[in-house]
Amino acid sequence: MPFLDHVLQQPLYGWKDENNALVTPSNRQIFREFFSRLNLVRSRKNWLPFFSWLKVACLVPFLIIFLLNYTSWWTAIVAFIYGMIIMGTHGTIWHHRYCTHGAYKFRNKFWRFITQNLTINVIPEEIYVISHHAKSDQPGDPYNAQAGFLYCFLADVNHQPIAKNLSENDYSRVKYLMRHTGIRGNSYKQYQQWGSYANPWRAILSWILNWSFWYLAFYLLGGHALAFCLFGAAGVWAVGVRTFNYDGHAKGKDKQREGIDFHHEDKSINQLWPGLVAGEWHNNHHLYPKSARSGFKPYQLDLAWCFIWIMSGIGAVTHYRDYKKEFYKKYLSEKFE
Repeated sequence: MPFLDHVLQQPLYGWKDENNALVTPSNRQIFREFFSRLNLVRSRKNWLPFFSWLKVACLVPFLIIFLLNYTSWWTAIVAFIYGMIIMGTHGTIWHHRYCTHGAYKFRNKFWRFITQNLTINVIPEEIYVISHHAKSDQPGDPYNAQAGFLYCFLADVNHQPIAKNLSENDYSRVKYLMRHTGIRGNSYKQYQQWGSYANPWRAILSWILNWSFWYLAFYLLGGHALAFCLFGAAGVWAVGVRTFNYDGHAKGKDKQREGIDFHHEDKSINQLWPGLVAGEWHNNHHLYPKSARSGFKPYQLDLAWCFIWIMSGIGAVTHYRDYKKEFYKKYLSEKFE
């Protein structure tokens, strides 16, 4: 069986039926799967999806206290910039273009560490990297928009964790896919105990250090008002980012537009808002998934690419792939600039 067919833990409702058609589970089935996989009493191997949502739950009090005690015109603006633009762009820079697609390379571990921790830590790399773009809009796609909003929104728990019964050879392939991220992984024996590449104790320590650093930094810059503002904004982003693939694949419908969307192998679309605030020109990305730049046309501002380009300019990034010239040559008649 091909590696991508069994590397992920299949939900109880399955990926496809006997006719190889996508299984569209009911909301009840989705929620049953969700809460089953968060149950640490049932199995310690559920720790990573539980940990992922624990972070979200821990951000909720920050948001509530911010809204009740620290809301003002300036904190609202700062929250918008941090939660919508900075967190979103960092997700594209780190999780998407580097961890998942290796679109660029760092000079050394120092710059990789700095980039990884540029924002409040929310999403575990393992959940994002291993499952990403395995079978876009096909049965087995962890966030197949054709199966509905909840199917996508709860995918990090229901569909994206790795299988718990991988052979040592297959687990070695998981380690290979994760090695460039800098996350120190479990041995195969530890994987059999915890059901994950990430080690829970190292993950928890990294989380505590990251949040402690950023709370102190925000407090020194603007007191508790700024700290609660930005941690609350991170909580909004943590929930909002889980809606992206559903919208980025047109809610499972065919909404691609001539002259705007050029990749027709799936239902991905270029959207103005995610593109401008986070560099997520999603159809362009599917066209050239390993490109460090996805904003090709003049109006397609790509803040993630701007960061990578600046990092290259100061020597922190030593290599990147940029397919803008190829895009113009293949799809547009205008002269490349």
